[in-house]
Amino acid sequence: MHTISPWAATVQADLENSVLIWEKEFHNYFFQVYNTGDSLWILVIWPNQVKMAFRAAFAMNSCFEVTNLFDDEEILIINLETKLGTYSTAISFPNSDKTLLHYKTTFKANQPFMIPFWPRDIIPVTQSGNVANTNGTIHTNQIGSRSGLLFASMTKPKGGSFFYFQDLGSISEYCEATETSLENTVGGSWPEIGFQLPITEEKPLPSDKAYVISDAYVLFSEDTIENEIQETQEFIRNLADVYCVLPHPEIIYHNWPEITQNCLDELYHNKGSWTQTKGNSFLNAYLCDYDTPAEVMVQLAVLMPLNELTLWYGETHPVYNDLLEGIDSFYDPKIKTINRWLPELIEELDKSEEQKKEMVMDSWYLHHPLMNLTRLALNGEKKAEDLVLKSVEFAIKVAHHFDYEWPVFYKMDTLEVVKKETAPGEGGEKDVPGSYAHLMLLLYRLTKEKRYLNEAEKAVKKLIGCGFSIFYQANNTAFSAGALLELYKITNKKEYLDLSYACLACLFKNMQIWDCQYGFGKNYPNYFSVFPLNEAPYTAAYEEMEVYAALSEYLIQAESIDLEPALKILIPEFLKYAISRFPYYYPTKLPPEMVSDEAKTGEIGKTFWIPLEDLYNGWEKSGQVGQEVYGAGVGFGVMTRQYHQVRNEDFLIFTDYPIVNFKKVKKTITFKVLGNADFECNFKILLNEKSKIDFEVFQNKKKIEPESKSKTLAEYKINGDSSVKIIL
Repeated sequence: MHTISPWAATVQADLENSVLIWEKEFHNYFFQVYNTGDSLWILVIWPNQVKMAFRAAFAMNSCFEVTNLFDDEEILIINLETKLGTYSTAISFPNSDKTLLHYKTTFKANQPFMIPFWPRDIIPVTQSGNVANTNGTIHTNQIGSRSGLLFASMTKPKGGSFFYFQDLGSISEYCEATETSLENTVGGSWPEIGFQLPITEEKPLPSDKAYVISDAYVLFSEDTIENEIQETQEFIRNLADVYCVLPHPEIIYHNWPEITQNCLDELYHNKGSWTQTKGNSFLNAYLCDYDTPAEVMVQLAVLMPLNELTLWYGETHPVYNDLLEGIDSFYDPKIKTINRWLPELIEELDKSEEQKKEMVMDSWYLHHPLMNLTRLALNGEKKAEDLVLKSVEFAIKVAHHFDYEWPVFYKMDTLEVVKKETAPGEGGEKDVPGSYAHLMLLLYRLTKEKRYLNEAEKAVKKLIGCGFSIFYQANNTAFSAGALLELYKITNKKEYLDLSYACLACLFKNMQIWDCQYGFGKNYPNYFSVFPLNEAPYTAAYEEMEVYAALSEYLIQAESIDLEPALKILIPEFLKYAISRFPYYYPTKLPPEMVSDEAKTGEIGKTFWIPLEDLYNGWEKSGQVGQEVYGAGVGFGVMTRQYHQVRNEDFLIFTDYPIVNFKKVKKTITFKVLGNADFECNFKILLNEKSKIDFEVFQNKKKIEPESKSKTLAEYKINGDSSVKIIL
């Protein structure tokens, strides 16, 4: 039996002793509205008679009087009054094909006052007895400022599941007025779960206008979740179903060719980005951090996107040659692999953190630079091929030693475990088997040696049964998803596709699908951002960039399979918003007052085109960790993926959804836009000022007109999953 609060203890009796004021049957579910005095409840009755109550409004220290009830069969609006103020609740069913409930409530206070308490808004209800005797499983819920969601199943009485999504962006004005935060507001412990309005501690709620205090979407299912594969796949489908009916913020277009050039110039000329060791130039991890020895990951994190940019431009920037020249200095002949730190400077490590001690390796950190070396090798870089083939045997030895279950830290010379688990009982870095498999598959492509394919298959077996706990670090989980998709395409084993979807569910669980418009968050778009770690309080430039690049490739590679339809919505929409958000990692795009004056590592240059590592929404300043030089490739990655050159023409084509089959035959350009036909992407033709070219654009054989057009830019909206033809 669960321990419950007084606000849950009386719910059952309150509902039984209150008058039903509205009822609707929808998809064999019954939805009933009750005024129980201090609460307005929506009681939902499943077809199997399981019941769940959703508190649409709370009267605080008062009682509700219904002053008006309007029902036009599309929407129900209930107006209520208390001694404290006026409420309005709107109830609707926005998807005719799904059992999806939407309720939204506003409150206008009669006078300013503090709100010291607010109860959760979901309570299970029994046929008879006590809510404390019910049981349920919370599959996942909000952490920090991620999406305000909760996914749960009722297990006693055994009924079904529901997916709850609070559109937290709607509540931004409340938080701005009261200086509160929406972090960790959706969760709770069974049986008191759901959303809890932030309490006021410093500023009272003003009486100047009506504020949204709840904006919830709830999707119902008769199925109880039985295993982690069903759990993660239903999560993806539910999220996509809710996403389809959410309001979405506008996309901001940025001139990425200009941003890319600014970043290249800054990287090349800013002395705070570089350090010198024995004639070679190396990038600092953070601006003006001269105390930490050069790291191999940092060099390759910029070198790889620079390689892509070199191939895109057809010319090599001097930064590329500087970085490539020193990369083999990281090879350590004592352990026969590349080391994290420049071996010549290993004595300079300050030992302030576990990984800043000689020979201590963070498990994912060994594989990451090897991946980038292999990618460079696949693009024809001979030095990178030699270096990765000399180093990879050590990575395989480590994998065998730990039986494909990596700890957090280990010593490279002895393989002694330094830190076994991320937290007690949580295990090590659980997505590393997937990132290791990704490395092995890259090597399989490079060498055609089947042993690398076998290594990949052995490693990913360790992901079975992990479900939502696969996620350790966002970019590695994204690599894992891609590796599992590739294994599925090679072997046709469905378990790999199921595990791939589980990785993607972990990523979307760690995203913020709401627009924070309070505090510093209102200064930049933060919708659909992804967090680097499970409990990270900020989003991070480099990890977001790698997730973006990995999911872009995932969608392209999945074009040949029967991909889960929900992912054709979620992945391209994430990519579209990522492209719109990324420029705000550069402090030049932010108000100076929201950028920290001091950093944990290095210095902050608010006028520099070097990205901040950390962006916070809400009330915290950004850049507290530092200005990450290794994130300098953000612009290069967008440039090479979203802009498409046309042979023998002086214009560029931009789309913010991925495209495939791009080709030009005589005076006709054709390509296919990926995604879902119910959603639009932005398509632009960027012209030279002196260009005299004329063109017509067709979508699915139908001519379309630009939404706007100037001498240098023609802008269109294009549906996903469509064929585009441009006739010059």
